Amino acid sequence: MEAGKDYIAEDFTVTIPVTDYMAHYRDAEKFIGFCRECRRYNTCWACPPFDFDVDKYLSRYETALIIGTKITPLHPQEITDVASYGRELMETERKRTDELLLQLEQTHNGRAFFPGSCLLCPSCTRTEGKPCLYPERVRPSLEACGFDIGKTTAELLNIELKWGEKGKMPEYITLVSAIFKGMR
Repeated sequence: MEAGKDYIAEDFTVTIPVTDYMAHYRDAEKFIGFCRECRRYNTCWACPPFDFDVDKYLSRYETALIIGTKITPLHPQEITDVASYGRELMETERKRTDELLLQLEQTHNGRAFFPGSCLLCPSCTRTEGKPCLYPERVRPSLEACGFDIGKTTAELLNIELKWGEKGKMPEYITLVSAIFKGMR
């Protein structure tokens, strides 16, 4: 089964003041701690540690439009290679959502937060001590800025995060992104 032909992608949205989102859905110490355990920590320009003050970066905006993309395979029993299918599925939807978010950035004079890790380059220049090749396109994720994605999806989007079991796709995959808008 090929990703892109046999799945449904639904976007769920909610708008919340950035100050409220930061106060109730962000635990930077805890979630950046998880980032430190990831192989992409300090090796990808979209991942921490950042060369800017994240609190100031976030606080510049008034409103957060949170987008949860729920991706449901229509025929999960036909998936033979769960890992590659899941990766292809997420990359397909990431391309769509990333482009949409960049357009929303322009429309709302805001800043996008892409779901998950950066997909722009096969190997990031950060590991070589070089600047990002696409500084106009790279964006951090909400989790890279310390937000609790599980709490965000459960309480704001009414979507329960699902996890796959060994060799089996979850019922659906959820990508969480955002646009922060309304510069202060």
